[in-house]
Amino acid sequence: MSALEIIETCTRMAWHADHREWDRLEAVFADKVTLDYTSLHGGEPAVLTPRQIADAWSGALGGFDATQHLITNHLVDVDGDRAVCTAAFQATHRLADPHGSPLWTLGGDYRFDLVRTAAGWRITGVVMTATWADGNQNLPALAAARA
Repeated sequence: MSALEIIETCTRMAWHADHREWDRLEAVFADKVTLDYTSLHGGEPAVLTPRQIADAWSGALGGFDATQHLITNHLVDVDGDRAVCTAAFQATHRLADPHGSPLWTLGGDYRFDLVRTAAGWRITGVVMTATWADGNQNLPALAAARA
């Protein structure tokens, strides 16, 4: 049963972000989370609280008309109270833009590190590895300005 619970926790991260359920998003994370989106933005991984993640993502995603993060092909390895879930993703971002395509889509892989707590599995780390992109790469800046 643990593998299904782990997959559900990882899926909830995407679901709550896409549905702008920021308080519910916080509940999938442990107290401190290492986020590594360096394949997309460069820089260094960040260690954040669930509130900091929700605030950052509401600013980054909240300005889009809609987003859809699909996570699939989950591979789960459990070692006691720790687990790793790797999965493929496709993330589509939509924002009406009179000067270009309204869509920007990314694809690649996620690696989720999780820990089992009394409240269930919680994400302690996320590594997003973008392997392809298509569409209007200016949309994130437009969405951030709009949020």
